[in-house]
Amino acid sequence: MAPSIDANQAEEKLTMDTFFNVGGGHRGESSPRYRVTVIGSGNWGSVAARVIASNTLKMPNFHHDVRIWVYEEILPNGEKLSKTINEANENVKYLPGIKLGKNVIADPDLDNAVKEANMLVFVTPHQFVSGICKRLIGKIKPDTEAISLIKGMEVKTEGPCMISKLITDMLGINCCVLMGANIANEIAVEKFSEATIGYRQNKEVADQWAKLFCTPYFLVSVVQDVEGVELCGTLKNVVAIAAGLVDGMDMGNNTKAAIMRIGLREMRALSKLLFSSVKDSTFFESCGVADLITTCLGGRNRKVAEAFARSGGKRSFDQLEAEILQGQKLQGVSTAKEVYEILSHRGWQSMFPLFTTVHEICIGQLPPLAIVEYSEQIANISSVEGVAQCC
Repeated sequence: MAPSIDANQAEEKLTMDTFFNVGGGHRGESSPRYRVTVIGSGNWGSVAARVIASNTLKMPNFHHDVRIWVYEEILPNGEKLSKTINEANENVKYLPGIKLGKNVIADPDLDNAVKEANMLVFVTPHQFVSGICKRLIGKIKPDTEAISLIKGMEVKTEGPCMISKLITDMLGINCCVLMGANIANEIAVEKFSEATIGYRQNKEVADQWAKLFCTPYFLVSVVQDVEGVELCGTLKNVVAIAAGLVDGMDMGNNTKAAIMRIGLREMRALSKLLFSSVKDSTFFESCGVADLITTCLGGRNRKVAEAFARSGGKRSFDQLEAEILQGQKLQGVSTAKEVYEILSHRGWQSMFPLFTTVHEICIGQLPPLAIVEYSEQIANISSVEGVAQCC
């Protein structure tokens, strides 16, 4: 049974009755106003499409069909992935055994997949977003809203660029974010989970997105802190690499808990240094400490990092990614590199010893054991937080 929602949460948690009446559209409307396309058909993209498609069937102001853009692949049996999804109503490669819903339509043509949509859900590996957006310039409706489920960032000369801002800058559309303690396979079988939507200005749009995602087993809160929500979802993957290294060396739960605590401290400090608008309260939402715990206990970054440590660092993360994830992408290693670029550019490495050490282990500069062979440097971290609070 799902836990009850207390009174303090009631304002932010959207009940099912609220969802069906938020953001325009009434039960008497004759023509649907919104059409959704999911850009990305991996594990999480397939689950997101399934959740959304189950809700659009209940909402008269939404077109029932949900398109999902598929990066075309040829399966071992010679069939195209998109064709198999449409015929079997199942993503046999990335979400086997789960029916997506008859109203989920796979489309390998990106232009065609988005041409009628005015709500776009981005859920691809973060390194592909820029290329996808370039292809979409001038090809989407001017009133389109977007939401990013992508955990990552791009590092530019002027500093970090969050994926939501990249989408906004390249396409000229508003972009919210959704992050949380969301292991896709658990949501696919309807185990109770939560998520957090971050928005900048328009809460009505954020509520509209919540309307699309919320189910009795998947509750969504809405907070006005895009950067905070997005950085939580991004930085926790670096901490998960550290947690996996600890597991791979059988160091035990005390050590893992310490690494997670230090990681959360560095997540908060770096987030507030980079964006003064980040709220402390965001770290207590599903996107924050809950997502960190889940990822450090059961995520793919932890799993691959454990295998890396058990090999003594002799097998590369690229090799292990291909072997273990079967086509899914590992985000933690590339994010660790991007974070290190930010730290080194500003001379902050000593202020963030965990983030720095994870990257140096990933590139083979340090052995896996180095994850616990540094001082936390409390004075430096405290000074970072002091600066952040004054920004």
